[in-house]
Amino acid sequence: MNNVTDRTIVEAALANAPGAFERLVREHQELCWHIIYRMVRHPEDARELCQDTFLRVHQNLRQYRYESTLKSWIGRIAYNVALRYLERKRIALLAPSGDDDSAVAIENIGDGFDLETAYADSDMAWRLRAAIEALPPLQRTVLTLYHLDELPIGEIADITGLASGTIKSHLFRSRLRLRELLEAVNGVLS
Repeated sequence: MNNVTDRTIVEAALANAPGAFERLVREHQELCWHIIYRMVRHPEDARELCQDTFLRVHQNLRQYRYESTLKSWIGRIAYNVALRYLERKRIALLAPSGDDDSAVAIENIGDGFDLETAYADSDMAWRLRAAIEALPPLQRTVLTLYHLDELPIGEIADITGLASGTIKSHLFRSRLRLRELLEAVNGVLS
């Protein structure tokens, strides 16, 4: 959605035009669901949190300043709602790390693992889904936003509030972890 359309739909919703807010919800509910469900992994909780997200969007729509896309702004609200949920439930956002691998080179995030190709193979797809689900919430969310929703790193950074380099680091680490999980099940991947 471009900025003109964002402005049109926001202004219509603020003016209480019939169906305007419902249109906004329809256009962004998939992203909202994806972000929240990938983080909390409980369908009932995710539904409730999505409703909470759109309630917050409705309450705060006048604060939207068109500095980012409406999609990113709503995604950021969904992400923050999910973060608060995880904090209340005391669920770790990242897996504890016993070693500091922050020195890993992350500029070249292409590590030879093709997530889309692996996902296309039906036998591999269920193993891949299970491996993705085994990732910590933040890495799982960043990985799927990038590879499955095909959001650019900059937009993921807008949604999460994390720096682009941090997003790249999470992508690198999550793909490395996926590779380890899949190699343990399938043997060495070619």
